[in-house]
Amino acid sequence: MHHTAILFLELGGVILALGILGALALRVGISPIPLYLVAGLAFGTGGILPLATSEEFIATGAELGVILLLLTLGLEYNADELMTSLKSNAPSGLVDLVLNAAPGVIAALLLGWGPVAAVAMGGVTYATSSGITAKVLSDLGWIGNRETPVVLSLLVFEDLTMALYLPILTALLAGVSLLSGAITVAIALATVTVVLVVALKFGDWIEKFVASPNSEVLLLKVIGLAMLVAGLAQQLQVSAAVGAFLVGIALSGELAHDARALLMPIRDLFAAVFFVFFGLQTDPAKIVPVLWLAAILAFVSMVTKLATGAFAARRAGIGKAGRVRAGIALIPRGEFNIVIAGLAVAAGAHPDLGPLAAAYVLILAAFGPLAARLTAPLVAALTKSTPAAH
Repeated sequence: MHHTAILFLELGGVILALGILGALALRVGISPIPLYLVAGLAFGTGGILPLATSEEFIATGAELGVILLLLTLGLEYNADELMTSLKSNAPSGLVDLVLNAAPGVIAALLLGWGPVAAVAMGGVTYATSSGITAKVLSDLGWIGNRETPVVLSLLVFEDLTMALYLPILTALLAGVSLLSGAITVAIALATVTVVLVVALKFGDWIEKFVASPNSEVLLLKVIGLAMLVAGLAQQLQVSAAVGAFLVGIALSGELAHDARALLMPIRDLFAAVFFVFFGLQTDPAKIVPVLWLAAILAFVSMVTKLATGAFAARRAGIGKAGRVRAGIALIPRGEFNIVIAGLAVAAGAHPDLGPLAAAYVLILAAFGPLAARLTAPLVAALTKSTPAAH
């Protein structure tokens, strides 16, 4: 059969399967991310139906998926919000970082994976899935609750931390010397700082350049700018994902809202491809031996995120029910965790890191929203018994 025909058949089959899995996730009331990972496991090496010719195309689509994920995430914030959140929520953000990065770091060191894999695993267990958490808050009607700004502030702090963490991880994974690594990190930090300053001081100019009354032109300008900056960031070893995130931050107001609305369908397509590609790189047979460790890490992470939410909400003067809701909302893992694991796997950090991260995200991406739904009645009862808790 002609190569192009096989490519179309495989891509069509994969995308149609993702659509069916997405519909199933909607019906069950969970995030589709774990199902997309399962699809990747099924289509990859060791799966039930390995792909023959389309893996290279899917790999490119996955890279684009990461860029679009981080671009749309950046569009949710502006530089002022990031700076304000960083100042007002630094104590809670630091508690979040220490409590939730520690399980991954400790696990990797105890297993003898080495310091670089430990840094990667710290990132895997640290970051909450902004997308899944936002959906949980919306679906359960928690958007208007007093604890929701606290949760969103922690997510903003995590995203900004990722902008600094990813370049450091990239330098460590590249195995460069201490001097080269220090230079790379310094360049990364300088780049992030410069972009934030430009966004604060010259954001209006950037928006005037990008703005257009025509949706097609706006879409092309935003994606083109994001890819150019992502490519430049990659050249500087800052991480393409961080470059795209910073472009999103530079755009704000109505322009950011319009751009995000246009990007969402494209982002959802390529983000799904990204999760599939990570699954393709993971042999399902290698997940079974690390499943017990993934389950332990997932349980510990639930406890540490509950503690994080309780601490942050208590600082804001929120009662018991709100503290519980804040912690539950922070449980899901997804996008950033797989991005970090993908970088580590590509660099060969440790052969078991990919399967462990896949199993870990599978558990928390699926269980996080379910836990919120299951505990919602109990939290509501707690709210009634203690009115100040809401």
